[in-house]
Amino acid sequence: MQQALLNRQGQLAERIREEIIEAVDLTRDLSDEEIRSHIRERLLEEGHEYRLTLQDRLVMEERIFNSLRKLDILEELLADDEVTEIMVNGPDNIFIEKAGRLIKSDLKFSSAEKLSDVIQQIAAERNKIVNESSPIVDTRLSDGSRINIILPPISLNQGILTIRRFPKEKITMKRLMELGSISPEIVEFLRLLVISGYNCFVSGGTGSGKTTFLNALTEFIPSDERVITIEDSAELQVIGIDNLVRLEARDKNLEGNLEVTIRDLVKASLRMRPDRIIVGECRGAEALEVLQAFNTGHDGSLSTGHANSAKDMLSRLETMVLMGMDLPVSAIRAQIASGVDILIHLGRLADRSRKLLEISEVTGIENGEVAISTIYKYSEDGNKKWERTGKLINSRKLSMAGLLNEGRKFCS
Repeated sequence: MQQALLNRQGQLAERIREEIIEAVDLTRDLSDEEIRSHIRERLLEEGHEYRLTLQDRLVMEERIFNSLRKLDILEELLADDEVTEIMVNGPDNIFIEKAGRLIKSDLKFSSAEKLSDVIQQIAAERNKIVNESSPIVDTRLSDGSRINIILPPISLNQGILTIRRFPKEKITMKRLMELGSISPEIVEFLRLLVISGYNCFVSGGTGSGKTTFLNALTEFIPSDERVITIEDSAELQVIGIDNLVRLEARDKNLEGNLEVTIRDLVKASLRMRPDRIIVGECRGAEALEVLQAFNTGHDGSLSTGHANSAKDMLSRLETMVLMGMDLPVSAIRAQIASGVDILIHLGRLADRSRKLLEISEVTGIENGEVAISTIYKYSEDGNKKWERTGKLINSRKLSMAGLLNEGRKFCS
């Protein structure tokens, strides 16, 4: 009985929505309040027949309004700060992530067409084009949430929409310590490294918190430096830097022209007199330009990449460089060894918590391989804490920054 009533109320909401679309000129610049007024009138007229309580009317008003002016049922999920990821697998199969756990949502789109409308609305907000000819698009919402869209025929179960959300407030190193993701000693070590201009590469798997951690690292950059950020979809929230330039890649248009890649932006940034370059994520051929930036006096530059360990990140970098240029492996390894100073590896544990798992220093080339020395490692067995396994070998940048005495306890 209760379910039948809920179904009738859902049908009412959809009917009111369709009636308002037909009766009101939505292309005219109507205020949100005018739209809400129309919705309230219709709900009051039909409320008694459908046994709507005041709370029912308020919920239905919000849902109908969201379907007309915003992102339909997604607005309810986006309003919940505890939701960190939204996965739409077609109109009636939606999952969310809360506290690291996947939960199936009771919410559904009214139809495949409505889901398609929402997808097109999201893409249009960032001047992105998504259709059968270009069925895969990465974009973002105005709040910085990262979005991936995949349409048929690539997707076999209608439109797929994945939204990775970021906290409204920037996650700082202090907050990461409160969450147990990092220790105070390691924070102090990283602060000295960033200030001194060590080139750092952050690695980890999907959902390990690479972008969040990279963002937190930027709080240590001296405020008088010129910083350029380069991203596929702008997510970084660098604060405290007045001389900040933010660059975002652009997809091809319908004619297949006007594409601006991460690689193009890294090349362009080298002519913009940056002190530091921050590349949100290395995924392919742009790794060559990133390494060149690391090797041409832009000390303190930062980037991230997908990898299973710090050592694996070195292999991934080699592969990505080869995607852009056919170079001898020995030459690539020499570029990595001279450009990357520090590898920071992150991960998610069995309890779904995110941790810094390893910090390693790139020490040079040994027997034709890039050599690394592990400085900190998180022990998942026994004590479950960070262990100092080595010391910083190359202290030259600390010395040049006048921080050698402060950082001596970290050096060999």
